[in-house]
Amino acid sequence: MIKAILIFNNHGKPRLIRFYQYFAEDMQQQIIRETFHLVSKRDDNVCNFLEGGSLIGGSDYKLIYRHYATLYFVFCVDSSESELGILDLIQVFVETLDKCFENVCELDLIFHMDKVHYILQEVVMGGMVLETNMNEIVAQVEVQNRMEKSEGGLSAAPARAVSAVKNMNLPEMPRNINIGDINIKVPSLSPF
Repeated sequence: MIKAILIFNNHGKPRLIRFYQYFAEDMQQQIIRETFHLVSKRDDNVCNFLEGGSLIGGSDYKLIYRHYATLYFVFCVDSSESELGILDLIQVFVETLDKCFENVCELDLIFHMDKVHYILQEVVMGGMVLETNMNEIVAQVEVQNRMEKSEGGLSAAPARAVSAVKNMNLPEMPRNINIGDINIKVPSLSPF
């Protein structure tokens, strides 16, 4: 089972953190620091598997990672997971990000965090692998994008709210609002 997915840059700044096992926030920060320290000091030409740090479970857990350009993708897994399977899963996740963002970079992870989390949830949920077919994942992301566009997205919500208020057929502005024992006087407002 996957216990955590961590993505951080070459300087140790976390770009995506997902724990599938509860840890207090201060413990999570220590795990992130220790994981970065363990992974970043390794040569690029050595094995991409290592035993988990002392904070995350020691020899019962493994850290499986890939280093792409400025980002480390680290999966912390228990002993039941296949190291090569997780390396392949990291590759699928990165290729999916690359397809969705057209040459993914660190800034995409920062400014499109919601989309990155959605992609991750298509791949892994609750620490269990859901999907490894990149075409299926991309298709689901495209469906989500179309749905957001048809709804106008969150950015259009304030404009829709204003237009709904403008389209209300009130004969005149209410002057007093009575709710039970509460009486609210509405100040005079200019029309839209």
